[in-house]
Amino acid sequence: MRERYIDLIDQTYYFPQEGFDVQDDYLQFHKVDLQHLIQTFGTPLKLTYLPKIGENINKARRWFHDAFENVGYNGSYFYCYCTKSNHFSHVLNEVLKNKAHLETSSAYDIDLVRNLFKNGKIDNKIRIIANGFKPKQYTDKLLELIKDGFIHIIPILDNMMELDAYSGFDGEELSIGVRVAAEEEPNYQFYTSRLGIRFRDLIPFYIEKIKSNPKLKLRMLHFFIDSGIKDSAYYWSELNKCLNMFVELKKICPTLANINIGGGLPIRNSLGSNFDYAYVIEEIVNKIKTFCDDAGLEHPNIYTEFGSYTVGESGANIFEIIGQKKQNDSELWYMINGSLMTTVPDVWGLGQRFILLPINLWGQGYQRTIIGGLSCDVSDYYNSEVHINQVYMPKIIGDQKLYIGFFHTGAYQDSISGYGGTKHCLLPSPKQIIIDKDENGKLIYEVFAEEQSPDSMLKILGYK
Repeated sequence: MRERYIDLIDQTYYFPQEGFDVQDDYLQFHKVDLQHLIQTFGTPLKLTYLPKIGENINKARRWFHDAFENVGYNGSYFYCYCTKSNHFSHVLNEVLKNKAHLETSSAYDIDLVRNLFKNGKIDNKIRIIANGFKPKQYTDKLLELIKDGFIHIIPILDNMMELDAYSGFDGEELSIGVRVAAEEEPNYQFYTSRLGIRFRDLIPFYIEKIKSNPKLKLRMLHFFIDSGIKDSAYYWSELNKCLNMFVELKKICPTLANINIGGGLPIRNSLGSNFDYAYVIEEIVNKIKTFCDDAGLEHPNIYTEFGSYTVGESGANIFEIIGQKKQNDSELWYMINGSLMTTVPDVWGLGQRFILLPINLWGQGYQRTIIGGLSCDVSDYYNSEVHINQVYMPKIIGDQKLYIGFFHTGAYQDSISGYGGTKHCLLPSPKQIIIDKDENGKLIYEVFAEEQSPDSMLKILGYK
């Protein structure tokens, strides 16, 4: 009878698969020897595997390029990275090394752009899509950047009042975009996104406020839904509404040459994920082409703003199981040497599921468990996978050590948990390791940050 953990995985998924394999009873992540990593750096541990970022950027470019060729699309494609998903310099360096453009969300993003320019990471020809509700500080910094020679910045109007910030522009001309306010999915607590301008207001707004100003040129229509790109009736319905609006606007606005379909390209959050990226992208491209062909319009350039897709699959968090607790006849807790709430906060805040796998003991028997964090909060736990409503882990026999990893955690987790600050129950941020390859393909390990010290937290809190 097959009762080993590795048998359970073989019976449930296609395994090994991209990014995951087992060698000598130890899990490998993107061919990184996690046993060596644990022995060298200890746990808890957060790692970022930089080559995965470039790999995903170039995959998406290839899918769009192939889709353009397959359907006969005549526009251009521009890949933008939304910085809010992960602001770390090593991530941005890898993104820019792969010729991606940028999407910003706040005034401080513009300071980040200036730093990248100062250090020679970008030039002033980079394309920057400026999103978000914009206080005066944000619009002022955008205008300063444009005056300093950044020629491909497009502020996206999130509301009609924002236009006032640009109406007195004293340069030659200013390219702007408008975001449409999409309808949310039926299970949301509100019907329409708080971001963007209502469909019914867009054309009157353009005619009355934008067209009449000779220095303002509407160049982009921006479409995004919070649940992301899906092969679902809801997604295709909202995209159709956006394309109808694009066609109507284009008929009266000859400068409208770009459509931005936003972000939300999904990442794998389970070994059973089967999203057909190439198919969905070709369907999107073909739909845009069909709407434009039927209206006799040129094909617009297509922009995307992929954040989680760019960096999510590069990240992992590794813990040691430091104790077991049997609380009743059916619930066995595996306690980790860290907190899920503070290191992978989407698990707690959004009920997000990630790929959870043991690092070792794959040849051992398995049992149903609940993963418990070190904080005193009842919500600091993980008890279900995406395609399996339970968590199974290898049995721990005697004094054996078991290590586990949450994978594809590279997007948003540090931003939401507040990297370098104080955490719930004063639990420290884990050691962070950056993994890259040299010109010969050899792995390079760098300690980006040591585990947070008590002194650093006491200083933040005013005790030192």
